[in-house]
Amino acid sequence: MTPRARLWLVLLGGGALAALLVAACLRLPAFGGARHPYGDRAVRAALARHTANAIASVNFDQRAFDTMGEMSILFAAVLGCAVLLRQARDEHRDPPRPARVAAPVRRYALTVLPVALVTGLYVIAHGQLSPGGGFQGGVVAATALHLLYLGADYAALERVRPVDAHETGDALAASAYLVLGLAGLLAGGSFLANTLLPYGTFDTLSSGGTVPLLNAAIGMEVACAVVVLLARFLDQAVEIEEENGK
Repeated sequence: MTPRARLWLVLLGGGALAALLVAACLRLPAFGGARHPYGDRAVRAALARHTANAIASVNFDQRAFDTMGEMSILFAAVLGCAVLLRQARDEHRDPPRPARVAAPVRRYALTVLPVALVTGLYVIAHGQLSPGGGFQGGVVAATALHLLYLGADYAALERVRPVDAHETGDALAASAYLVLGLAGLLAGGSFLANTLLPYGTFDTLSSGGTVPLLNAAIGMEVACAVVVLLARFLDQAVEIEEENGK
């Protein structure tokens, strides 16, 4: 494709997107108005299905199919990075040497690590009850493990986050989300419809029907995906070198 053709493609696509955005903005309710049709319907649907966190209800119930798309984008992005950052033929692995870590940094990292990890798991587990959920908690849990890299060294991090296991966990979590959607079809409903399980008691961990399960699948997928992504970049920065040593 020539530079001129790329320019026209960008202009046409950007112009169409700008026209859609302007049309959408013209139909927005007045700022500060009392009429919120989408929000009112979303809250009513969340309460009807015993989901205390209306955002979780939107993500994993009312628009669960959209969330599957977001999960697929992350999965594809991590897969693409893993392919692009794989060890090339003109590269070799040079095991990293242990680094000297200042005592205050070591104490802080090793103290905060379990706290951050538990916080991430808590945010995932309570996603249908309070702010947060699988996306946020998954990122917190994944990055918490990397405090070991700051507080110890790269070899210690490698021992607690085997990349192969996290790649498998990423695939299993994404598959679990799809399986839950297909289970709704087999039960006589629609794909990803929240009709598979009872809604339970409002404001408890077991409330919300399939929302906690889908939220947990997203949390596992995001956590494993972030671990794999950071592992590939750290491999390039710490271990993999070109044959000429650069």
